[in-house]
Formats: sequence, structure tokens, C-alpha cells
Amino acid sequence: MTSATTGGTGTKVSAPPPPAKGTKRKSVTGTRKGLAVAFLLPALVLLGALVVYPIGFSVYRSFLDQSGDNFAGFDNYVEIFTEDTIRTAIKNNLIWVVVAPTVATALGLIFAVLTERVRWGTAFKLIVFMPMAISMLASGIIFRLVYEQAPERGIANAVAVGVHDTFSESAGYPKARPLPVHPLKAGDAKGSFVTKAPVSAGTPVLLPLVGVPPGKMPSDAEPAKAAPSGGGEITGTAWLDFTKGGGGKPNVVDAKELGLGGLKIEAVKDGKVVASASAASDGTFTLPASADGAVLQLPESNFKEPYNGVDWLGPSLVTPAIIGSYLWMWAGFAMVLIGAGLASMPRELLEAARVDGANEWDVFRRITVPLLAPVLAVVMVTLMINVLKIFDLVLIIAPGSSQDDANVLALQLYRSSFGTDANVGVGSAIAVFLLLLVIPVMLFNIRRMQKENRR
Repeated sequence: MTSATTGGTGTKVSAPPPPAKGTKRKSVTGTRKGLAVAFLLPALVLLGALVVYPIGFSVYRSFLDQSGDNFAGFDNYVEIFTEDTIRTAIKNNLIWVVVAPTVATALGLIFAVLTERVRWGTAFKLIVFMPMAISMLASGIIFRLVYEQAPERGIANAVAVGVHDTFSESAGYPKARPLPVHPLKAGDAKGSFVTKAPVSAGTPVLLPLVGVPPGKMPSDAEPAKAAPSGGGEITGTAWLDFTKGGGGKPNVVDAKELGLGGLKIEAVKDGKVVASASAASDGTFTLPASADGAVLQLPESNFKEPYNGVDWLGPSLVTPAIIGSYLWMWAGFAMVLIGAGLASMPRELLEAARVDGANEWDVFRRITVPLLAPVLAVVMVTLMINVLKIFDLVLIIAPGSSQDDANVLALQLYRSSFGTDANVGVGSAIAVFLLLLVIPVMLFNIRRMQKENRR
């Protein structure tokens, strides 16, 4: 037996004897294989039941027909690439994989860099990251309301209409029209109206219209007034020839009837506009003497439908609109990860570049972005895997009329696997196809992690 002497006291302490030849050395913890298996078994059972078995069964079921009784070979896989609806889903998934992760990562990078330069950066990060706390279901409901077509309900179109009307005057009376008994008829230009006879100076012109609900009249509309004789000028009144509660007479300016303020009137001679005017709040207007003998025209611009915003959920914009809602949720995720990488970046490199004369753009492009490349790769790969599974937002935001145009593989998997016309064989084939799409991204991520560990 060997012994060792401790420093200071001189006390001898016996060392443990070496293991006898032929005996197996136990692990440091003394754990036996049986005990290790017992601890791992529940996790292995769950892994097999929830991952391995579903994958194996999906592969098996993808080679059977709709009923599941007959072998179909690769027919289900052929249908994925020949059926128009599924091909649209594949095309949209490609758009999602290319656009959504790229834009979300770019936004996260911009936000992370900019928030380092402002005092309220922490508050900004909190606001941008907050949508991550909202479920996909809730986010879909929020953006279904945001993209509502009616400007009074959808904030996106409320902003669009507000901006449009700021720079372009909107029509005042889109539903207005004359009655057959009125002194107006349809003009040569579509949607316009003209007087049935030329006008003459000294004789007030009557331009009555109907079809405008009293509740839709401008708030500054005043009771209509009969225009006085204008001497050498052309005068007249344009008004809503409708008496609320009844009792009015056609072609007569009654006391309870309102003027069509802002209505544009043009005098046309030989096909040319020689004069124009807009009606006052009480409907009265005046044209110069040059309009004598002309035909008065109410141009179609008076009656166009008002600008109602953008059809965000229409066939052409529904996919970009849904991607916008995804970016609202996941840009904060990218910002936080990139911000963490930015915080660990060696600042002396940035300062050295600035000392050498590099401007901020050169520092960002040649130093910051290359140093953040591993973090950017993590964010991109994570979001690519995430968008391949996108389902909730498309199902909730896209209305039934354009859901086929916004279709993605995960949604098509659901539609093919459930319902009265379900074809589980096609649904299983789509599931296997999605798995095959995810595997290369996962392998790339694993190899990247292995390279990082070797450094």
C-alpha cells in the first residue's frame, strides 16, 4: 500500500489501491447501464411514439391510394407536382422561404444596430419584440382586421385612403343621377350628364340630382337657394332634388332640399370646355358670359366611386400581406439574437477602422456584418425552418375567396388530410415532401454548429 505525506503536519494518508487486473473500472458517477436505460426509456418511448412512428407511417401511407387499401406507387407524389392548387402552394412556399427570412433578418440587423445608438433603445427593443408574446392565432385575427377592405374598419386602408385623399381630391357624389323628368341627360363621356338644351344668360339653370342618401351629404351642405339672374352671366343651382319626409316637387328648389356643394360644372361648346365652376354650399354657381349658348356638363369626376384603399387580401397581394404580418412577429426575434451577437463583438476592431478613416457604412459593411455572419446564419436557418411550417397565419388571414392564391404546403397538408374530400395519401406525400425540404436546412445547421465547436 502506498502512502502520501500532507504538507505541514507530516500526517501520512493512505492512497486508494489500484484496481485489480481483470476488473472493469466504474464510471465516475458509478452509474450502471441498466439504470441509464431506465432513465432514457421514457424519453425514447415518447420520441418513438411522437416522431419516429408518425414519420414511418406517413412514408408508408404516402404510397397508398385515397382509401388506404391499394398500393398507389408514386401517384400521390406525381399529383403534388401536377395539381394546380398544390403547385401554387409550392410556389408560395418558395416565396416564403426566400423573402420572409431574408427581410426579417435584415430588419433585425437594422434594428439591432440602430438601437445601440439611441437612448431609448431598450424601450424600442421591447416594443419590437413584444409581438413574439402573441400567438399565431391572435396575430392572424389582428391582421385580418388590419387588412379589412372598408377604411372605417381596416387601419391599412384607412391610412391608404387618408394619404390618397391628401394628394387627390375625392369625388363628392358617387351615386348621384338625374331623373327622367329632370333637364339633364346622359352625356357622351361615360358617367357624365349634360343639359338637354343650351343655356342662355339671364335664365337661371336648374341642375337637380337624386340618389345621394341625406346621411352621405357633406357636413357643410346648406339649404339650396334659387340662383338670381346674372345679367350677362350664366347662373344656376345644383341641388339634391329630394325632400326628406316627402312633399317636395321635382325640378323645384324646395326649402328642405340641400345644395350639392363642390359639384363641378363645365360649359361645353363645339366639344370644347369654355368655362367651369364649382357649386357653393347652397348649390348656386356662376359661369362667365362666354358660356352663353353652351351646354352645361357635369363631368364624370363628380360621380366616381371614392377611393376605397388597396385590396390587401385580393389574389395578387394576399401572400405579401400575410408575409408582412409574419415580419411583424418575427423581426423582434431576429433583432434580439443579432443584438446579442453585436454586444459580444470586439469594439476595438470597430474603433480601429474608424481611426483608419473608414466611414460608418464601411464599418457596417466590411466589419460588423462579417463578424455577425454566424449569428445571421443562425437566424436565417431558424426562420427558414419556421416558414416551411407556416399554417396559422394563412388559414386565418386569407379569406375563402383568395385562400387558394395564398395556399402553402402546411395548409394544403391540412386540407388534403381532413374533410369530406380528404385524400390521406396525398396529405402524407405532402408531409414527406415537407420533411425532405427541412432535412437539408437541418443538415446545414448541424454542420455549421460542428464547425463552430471546432474553432
